[in-house]
Amino acid sequence: MSINKFSFFFPPAVFTFLLLFSGCAVGPDFHTPAPPKATTYTKSPLGTQTVYTDKGDIVQRFRTGKDIPGQWWKLFHSKSLNNLIDQALKVNPTLQAAEGSLLSAMENVSAGQGAYAPSVTGNLSTVQQYFNGSAFGAPQLSSLFTLNTGSLSVSYPLDLFGGIRRQVESLKAQEDYQRFQLEAAYLTLTSNIVLVAIQEASLREQIKATRQIIQVLKQELIIVKRQFEVGSLSRSSVYSQATLLAQEEATLPPLEKQLSIERHQMAVYLGRFPSEKIGANFHLDDLTLPDELPVSLPSKLVEQRPDIRSAEAQLHSASAQVGVATANMFPQISLTGQYGSESIAGYFSPGSQFWSYGPSLTQPIFQAGTLLHKKRAAVAIFQQTKAQYKNAVLQAFQNVADSLRALEADAETQNAQMVAFVAASESLKISERQFNVGAIGYPGLFNAQQSYEQARINLVLAKASRYSDTVALFQSLGGGWWNLAKATPKGVGLPKKQLAKNSSKK
Repeated sequence: MSINKFSFFFPPAVFTFLLLFSGCAVGPDFHTPAPPKATTYTKSPLGTQTVYTDKGDIVQRFRTGKDIPGQWWKLFHSKSLNNLIDQALKVNPTLQAAEGSLLSAMENVSAGQGAYAPSVTGNLSTVQQYFNGSAFGAPQLSSLFTLNTGSLSVSYPLDLFGGIRRQVESLKAQEDYQRFQLEAAYLTLTSNIVLVAIQEASLREQIKATRQIIQVLKQELIIVKRQFEVGSLSRSSVYSQATLLAQEEATLPPLEKQLSIERHQMAVYLGRFPSEKIGANFHLDDLTLPDELPVSLPSKLVEQRPDIRSAEAQLHSASAQVGVATANMFPQISLTGQYGSESIAGYFSPGSQFWSYGPSLTQPIFQAGTLLHKKRAAVAIFQQTKAQYKNAVLQAFQNVADSLRALEADAETQNAQMVAFVAASESLKISERQFNVGAIGYPGLFNAQQSYEQARINLVLAKASRYSDTVALFQSLGGGWWNLAKATPKGVGLPKKQLAKNSSKK
């Protein structure tokens, strides 16, 4: 009778206890860190535009608070560049690996959420046994029989202190981390492709300029040799011109080598071998320098940078792990039940049933400080990730500040290099005419040639720097991924319609 009374009154008590404590979860509740109080990226105020020139160069204007388009590289107005990026987003191994990591994290969340539900286990066993009656002085009772056992066990952890909930919270934060890592891989890939295209265009311009200079120097060498033959110049002038020509020719192989390296890198970004064809050749004239540069508000940067969002997700996960470690120090309570049959007549034969149910409690009593030290370790990891988050924010602000100042300096540099190039070009033309009529000696022509060569190459490098630092600004501001569909294992960096189309295919 006592058993029946206990079985009747126990469940209400258990459920009342569960309702009272089901909302409890030990450990810190995570809150997104407040955005930095900084209102500007640089110490001195940022101008509204880069320096104005009267040489036809593009003036870039800074638009504070303007949003960044998700496919920002299209502002360079290059169909070849757009096509390469579209190809890379489909086949790049780095993106595919990041997509796989996100899928794994999502599955881990689903697996962790399974702990919220009861665990049901079935068991069937058939065992042949021999009973030896001689051991009890009754050999006539010896027999060989088959014992059939079948049972169904149910276990449900009450999670009164929130250990399971904190673990799932940590797993969800890891999913967010992998999603932002995928966004970061997308931003890095697209930025690198644009940078390689700009570097390739710069190298092609440098190679073109170098070859033209070599041709001019060859013609000048012929003239110098002729003047030497008629006695107008000394042999040293011939050697000087030949030396200048050889030095210029020596600069060509390194440029061609670097161009090959950039092409090989582009092939890898496209998921191809270096020996495979890329198809597109880039020149600076094929790219348009964006004249409108959006500059996000400092308060928005922490929401837009995928590396900062990744660091925030890691901080969230570490916070939840403190709760897991804390919950492990409290009693672990579960409800368990079992129903089954044990008989020599067969499974679940009449009269062979057995059943049981009730709570179980496990309380750590002495483990030599293991649980305490695990909790302290979790707290230390939380402090570590908190410092890493702060460092990510500081570096992000530094990236933006560096890019903004670089763009201002690039425009000034290009302006100065353009002035130097125009002056060097006019000076060389005048020196060539004067040299041909004998008005100046060879040293004057030699100096003019050297100045022209350096000015032309410097101008190409200055133009390329403006393009590259423009890319760096878009990348440092987060790249506009938030204006595209949410990254999933089925795609990243896609318009929402395209992502839905990919999902329907799979």
